[in-house]
Amino acid sequence: MAEMKILAVETRDKDQIIDITDTIEQHVRSVQQDNGLCTIFVPHTTCAVAAMDLDPGTDLDFLEALRRLLPPIRYRHPHDPSHAPDHILSTLIGPSLVVPYARGRLLLGTWQRVVLVELDGPRRRTLHLTCSN
Repeated sequence: MAEMKILAVETRDKDQIIDITDTIEQHVRSVQQDNGLCTIFVPHTTCAVAAMDLDPGTDLDFLEALRRLLPPIRYRHPHDPSHAPDHILSTLIGPSLVVPYARGRLLLGTWQRVVLVELDGPRRRTLHLTCSN
């Protein structure tokens, strides 16, 4: 049976990468399953989750590269056209990530970390974690 946990994350900048790996591993250790899959989902349209390298500066490189991906077009977002890029970029990254775990540890690569990618902060973000086997 899957066990769900809801977490809150506070962001402080317009664009920000927040490492949530340790928090997710704490939850994985608390479930009554030795191994399985952990799904991380954010129910927001201007942030995302990803697995990435967090060597010093790579977070800023990633955010800058994301912003440069978008062409200078006339956005038609109804309530605020300047807000459209935030929605587009979060959609490209995605609202969820599934990571296998074993013996209370996420099975990430050597340099991988699980991150929240904030694109419209500062905000209070909600993450839904579900661990199942």
